[in-house]
Amino acid sequence: MGQRLHYGTTAKVFHWLIVALLVVQYPIGWFMPDIHRGAQPGSAMVFHVSFGLTILALIVLRFGWRITHPVAPEGSLPPWQRLTSEAVHWLLYALVLATTITGWLFASFRGWSLSYFFLIRLPMLASESASGVRAIDGWHQIMEWSLLVVIGVHVAAAMAHLLIHRDRVMQRMLPW
Repeated sequence: MGQRLHYGTTAKVFHWLIVALLVVQYPIGWFMPDIHRGAQPGSAMVFHVSFGLTILALIVLRFGWRITHPVAPEGSLPPWQRLTSEAVHWLLYALVLATTITGWLFASFRGWSLSYFFLIRLPMLASESASGVRAIDGWHQIMEWSLLVVIGVHVAAAMAHLLIHRDRVMQRMLPW
């Protein structure tokens, strides 16, 4: 199968759904109350985990789609920009995966019995463990901040292409 020059509708839907969910997910995570040892999570945590699992499912699907439906790098870019662009895209996939999985592990180490939007009970990925909570919470925070920084770089590069270079790079992913 040859590489396409533009992202198709499916790739764009995955991209913009994940963007929308991350826009919702970050504020939920930041503004929900801290849950102390022994306390059970409330609705905010159920929504945070549920959105996280939705993002996890979408990023896995998007990754599979990207592998099976490759898009050629923008030919007008210098080689260093093509390489950097590819690296940032793969880093985004890795960080979304790592952030969502460490979040699910954190809930499991806490011993929380959570559900997906109050509908389906979620399996635990690990047994309750205080040392696991301390370790994975740190990793989850590192991943979420790293993801936010890489998203910032990605958006800044997209804006530079749109507003400064005035090339068609960003239009390849715009929904219209």
